[in-house]
Amino acid sequence: MRMAASLKLLTFLVPCAFLVPVVIAFAPDLNKVWNSDALQNIKTVFVSIFLEAAPFLLMGVFLSSLMQWFVSEEMVRKLTPKHPVGGVLVAGLLGIIFPICECGMIPVVRRLMHKGMPAYIAVTFILSGPVVNPIVFTATLLAFPNHPEITIARMGLAFAVAAAVGGLVYVFVKHNPLRLPKTIVTEVKTHPGFKMASSHSNSHTHEGAAAHSHGGPHDPHHTHPKNWRSFFLHAGDEFVDMSKYLVIGALITACIQTFVSRSDLIALGNGPVASYVFMMGFAYVLSLCSTSDAFVASAFSHTFALGPLISFLVLGPMLDFKSTLMLLSTFRTRFVIGLSLAIIVLVFAGSWLVNILG
Repeated sequence: MRMAASLKLLTFLVPCAFLVPVVIAFAPDLNKVWNSDALQNIKTVFVSIFLEAAPFLLMGVFLSSLMQWFVSEEMVRKLTPKHPVGGVLVAGLLGIIFPICECGMIPVVRRLMHKGMPAYIAVTFILSGPVVNPIVFTATLLAFPNHPEITIARMGLAFAVAAAVGGLVYVFVKHNPLRLPKTIVTEVKTHPGFKMASSHSNSHTHEGAAAHSHGGPHDPHHTHPKNWRSFFLHAGDEFVDMSKYLVIGALITACIQTFVSRSDLIALGNGPVASYVFMMGFAYVLSLCSTSDAFVASAFSHTFALGPLISFLVLGPMLDFKSTLMLLSTFRTRFVIGLSLAIIVLVFAGSWLVNILG
């Protein structure tokens, strides 16, 4: 297996070796591009976004690993409210206990769903947790010290949108929306109650399960040792799996922020409806952490009304570019598209209503 992996890596590196003379030949020009103002700004914005989000992603990964080893399926089922209304309300307030950024929320929720948490509760937790928590509450108050109504409106609308989306998922989503990894599919197929299509597929599935099992090919229960080494191995796998989407999202966001000026974006936001569309699109593109986006929004407090500001503060933690990629790595594409549309429509309607009432 190691030899095969080395050969695959070698076939990738050999073509790259032919690029070395090209890089040497164009070294002076590449040096100018590398030191240009635009590229320097891209590097600065990329590093700032990644460093801002990485600690929260790491926190979520460690929490996910702890849940993997110490939280059983039976415990999740016992603690999950049976009634959907109670489940949505509890999930909407879980962020007060677990103040995790949206970057770290997805691996935690994916682990909980693997252990039996219903999809509607998980989605409610994903959407409300990054906003309805004491850290974001305090940051928003500090960003708008003379306007406490902005903080109250942000918390209230975030909870309402998360609960509404959770209710929609409960009503319309009847199947598990997770992208099940191969190991999970293998365990499902080898369950005694699963009817195999043929004896050939049965033997193939058992071989795959043995290959993924830590207990060896003769272990019928596929148990994993619960020790610190396994804990950190699991955390490392989770971090690598989720951070690649964070890197891609941060890089594309940095490019957009560099090559599209804020003045051009603000010019697009003139108008009663366009201002909402601009601020929501701006939140999606900037991909800021929920603990710091309030300070960016405060810079627009003299340009935009209450409603567009709230739409920026609520949509960003629920749906931005990097979180969309992470959602697509966890849930099925069709589910993510429907979820995104529901969030956008509800945030737009809710922030418009807040602007009228305010």
